[in-house]
Amino acid sequence: MTKKARHKGMPYALSIEPTTACNLGCPECPSGLKQFTRPTGKLDLELHKEMLKQLRKSTFYINYYFQGEPFLHPQFLELIKEAKRNKIYTSTSTNAHFIDDTAAKDIVDSGLDRLIISIDGLTQKTYENYRVNGQLSKVIEGTNHLIAAKKKANAKTPHLIFQFLAVKPNEHEIPEVFKLGNELGIDEVRIKSAQLYDYKHGNPLMPESEEYSRYKLQTDGTYKLKYKTGNHCWRMWSSSVLTWDGKVVPCCFDKDAQHVLGSLENNSFKKIWNDPVYVSFRQAVLSHRNQIDICQNCSEGAKVWV
Repeated sequence: MTKKARHKGMPYALSIEPTTACNLGCPECPSGLKQFTRPTGKLDLELHKEMLKQLRKSTFYINYYFQGEPFLHPQFLELIKEAKRNKIYTSTSTNAHFIDDTAAKDIVDSGLDRLIISIDGLTQKTYENYRVNGQLSKVIEGTNHLIAAKKKANAKTPHLIFQFLAVKPNEHEIPEVFKLGNELGIDEVRIKSAQLYDYKHGNPLMPESEEYSRYKLQTDGTYKLKYKTGNHCWRMWSSSVLTWDGKVVPCCFDKDAQHVLGSLENNSFKKIWNDPVYVSFRQAVLSHRNQIDICQNCSEGAKVWV
């Protein structure tokens, strides 16, 4: 609002990455495609405690997800418990392939507040078209285990969300996912538009219905991002992303950590947040955001259907 790149506050929201490892091979995901230039690893519990120690006074929301499948971290729920001990709201996203009866009980007992379950198809054929190497049956089984565990514990959390990524092979199933969510007892169903890296000349995953697409057909036959990306972004002032190895990057669109603004290995977060490098990045957003690579395919302002 003030067009100033520096401010005296601290972020109230964070994304913390438990791991970059993933069991699936989704076609628009650098983690699934194993295309990262940065190393695969998992968040150390002591580093996590240090993150919370530095940020717990200002942060009240943490999304324990950036890249990878969080439940591949063998001590993932210890991260959640530590955040809950610091009275922080917690959320994560999962492909639900590792949730059996015991895991579901542990998830409910951990205090996790919100859990997004990626479903992305209502038949194995449509599901595996995007969730390569995945099994829809495991998603349904994991969901049922979670719902049963919540009922047994008489727990309101985690708030369970079915997230359906709308792509051409599954868009005809969109009405049915709401029905399935209601039948199973899911708390919420969301339809999410897909980020496509190669979209200018079309893409086999691009939905036929423009309503569900982030991209708009132009008169010359090419596509462009249909959301306006002006010189502003609230995320630069309200939140930040911490990778599994303690690097600080500006937002969740910097998936391969190409814009590292500092590292907790040798600096405090507060120093990084106010460092000239971070301030310069914010200033770039205010002056020429459309020239920043990670901003050129950003969905800020994109519609989510609920």
